[in-house]
Amino acid sequence: MLNGFVQGIKYNAKGLFLGIKTPKLLLLGILRFVILVAFTIILATLAISYHAKIMALIWVKPESIWIVWIWHFLSWLLTLLMIGISTLTSYILSQILFSVLIMDYMSRITERIITGRVQEPKLSFVKFSLYLIKQEIPRIILPIAISIAFFILGWFTPLGPVIATISSIITIIFLSWDNTDLVPARRLLPFKKRVHLLAKNLPFHIGFGLYFLIPLLNSIFFSFSPVGATMYYLEVIEKQEEKKD
Repeated sequence: MLNGFVQGIKYNAKGLFLGIKTPKLLLLGILRFVILVAFTIILATLAISYHAKIMALIWVKPESIWIVWIWHFLSWLLTLLMIGISTLTSYILSQILFSVLIMDYMSRITERIITGRVQEPKLSFVKFSLYLIKQEIPRIILPIAISIAFFILGWFTPLGPVIATISSIITIIFLSWDNTDLVPARRLLPFKKRVHLLAKNLPFHIGFGLYFLIPLLNSIFFSFSPVGATMYYLEVIEKQEEKKD
């Protein structure tokens, strides 16, 4: 268990270093980062521009100085909520529309570097692209739904900090899986088997996702995470599966 956790930390770092020193991977990692930031800025700007109108619909600013502070507090909370929703929406849109294809391409380059070749599915580019997008939807919706459920649960129980910690761990597990699932999804493994691989390697996914909790650095590691995840799958998981067979 501890070994898998440590492997997760090491492989994410190894992926970042390989990505930085490989021109194609570096370009794709930067592109992925730029797309996510662009979506976030656009949607956050739209959300903030409509902030006043939404706040007016909820509660018109009171004239009394005794309660106006409550209005300002709620306005501040609404701003944070709208920015949070914008960030979440931008992540989902960037993943489904662009990043899933960029991630797969980064994974392919990494596989070619490690093994000298890429195992290609017998599908046309269009069919395979639609397949990847289809696979990405449950990988995004499932962790978001679970995280939101835990977040709401934390409001209604005295164990808020504990639940928040569990929610964070669940989030980084699924974010890590979004990367480690690239190779098996590309090789058309059944979804059930891929979920089984996730459950079997939870310590690795927690270690791998720890970087996603570090402010500022998380965006950098996140942009190059497909590299380290692909390295892990090819060097560890695939060899384990071969020994079973």
